[in-house]
Amino acid sequence: MIQFENVYKEYSNGVMALSNINLSIPKGDFLFLVGSSGAGKSTMIKLLIREEKVTRGRILIDGNDITKLRKKDIPKLRRNISVVFQDFRLLDKKTIFENVAYALEIQGASKNEIKKSVTEALEIVNLSNRAQSYPDELSGGESQRVSIARAIVNNAPILVCDEPTGNLDTNTAWDIMQALIKINERGTTVIMATHAVEIVNKMQRHVVKILDGHIVYDVEKGGYYEDN
Repeated sequence: MIQFENVYKEYSNGVMALSNINLSIPKGDFLFLVGSSGAGKSTMIKLLIREEKVTRGRILIDGNDITKLRKKDIPKLRRNISVVFQDFRLLDKKTIFENVAYALEIQGASKNEIKKSVTEALEIVNLSNRAQSYPDELSGGESQRVSIARAIVNNAPILVCDEPTGNLDTNTAWDIMQALIKINERGTTVIMATHAVEIVNKMQRHVVKILDGHIVYDVEKGGYYEDN
């Protein structure tokens, strides 16, 4: 369970990015975070991974207040929250297998553990046949699926996606969504910031809309209601 309790975020230039955010995200949820650019979606993500600090309020993950974490404990938090960005951030000189394995190598995982976990992650995103390819040999959709595989390879319980389909055509975007649905069905909590109205409307999942730093609606199963 993730809980935002009376969360405010004011930047040093005086911009109030978030005002009195109250939100509960159950374990295993699939949440769409929607709203126009500058509404506050990315700020919520940055607060969740402690890239930014709240001005006031609390953010709880399974009852633990992450706003109180000491700096040395933030890497542990981020091992439990994987992030997928709109830009793929792949390492050009490493194969797809090596790109996905990199995070586990940093954590000191054994070769056997790395092989098993990477193979499973690539299977989930349907890229087993691309393990020995390099990033410049992939399409945009394949590159994004690699970044998703890299994010889930350590079995983090929370996956945050910031506009993962933003640069992709409709058919490729649905390939990405199928991978995310499969990951969610394994029990991972998925939080996806997006402008993809068609995807949100078709999937009918938990939808939270942000407008000028405020939550204007929060529906358990719904679509992207433009008139709010």
